[in-house]
Amino acid sequence: MNKIRKGDEVIVITGKDKGKQGTVLGILDRDRILVENINIAKRHTKPNPQQGVAGGIVEKEMPLHMSNIALFNPVTQKGDKVGIKTLEDGSKVRYFKSNGEVVDS
Repeated sequence: MNKIRKGDEVIVITGKDKGKQGTVLGILDRDRILVENINIAKRHTKPNPQQGVAGGIVEKEMPLHMSNIALFNPVTQKGDKVGIKTLEDGSKVRYFKSNGEVVDS
């Protein structure tokens, strides 16, 4: 079970985008993720009329390392560590380490 999943609200804790929030768009590897409107890079593309690609400068999200983000806790309004615990019925859930509240039901 991953501690951070697609669709989670995260906050950047280090790097040039420190303090910014965004939604996870996808997980690329075990340790790389894409976050919406975070770590934007400019890509210079040549036009290709056969494929219908217009040329110019395109901005796109680049992957971040998993250690540079934290899951956003709406109760404390800060980034928080996440743990995994097993409930009495045998199901696994994620919880915030600071207050013990369950992330997803």
